[in-house]
Amino acid sequence: MNHEGINIKRLTKDDLVFFQNLIRLFNEVFEVKTTEIASNPQLEKLLKQDSFVALAAISDGEVIGGITAYEMQMYSGDCSEIYIYDMAVKTTSQHMGIGKKLINSLKEHCLSHNIINIFVEAHEVDKHAVNFYTSAGGIPEKVVHFNFNSGGIAV
Repeated sequence: MNHEGINIKRLTKDDLVFFQNLIRLFNEVFEVKTTEIASNPQLEKLLKQDSFVALAAISDGEVIGGITAYEMQMYSGDCSEIYIYDMAVKTTSQHMGIGKKLINSLKEHCLSHNIINIFVEAHEVDKHAVNFYTSAGGIPEKVVHFNFNSGGIAV
């Protein structure tokens, strides 16, 4: 999927370096203080899963944006839904249509895999994200999000 010099690529187990760079980009854009990422075997395991989708926007060999998403099989029909876990575009590359190209690439993936719905959460106070998802065609829905601590140890 080539869009005006920007290649949107679904990452596979052979794209570990691109995936690591995408994670670093997420950390940079989201201003995450840690620079740690999962081990190579963990990242490769994730990239091998059909239910995990990592799309990277690549320009001149550099990752300038991306989406990670998880497909969830439905029990109410022979279809799936997909949840966007993270999405970001490098700060210096924002407002150039790259985010919408990523969303459209995910939509193409969904059409070819019988995925009927895409959903994503954005904090209400994150006006930039809310405005972006609205401008990309998303329909906002008020929900209350709950977190449960499983009692496990975070790594």
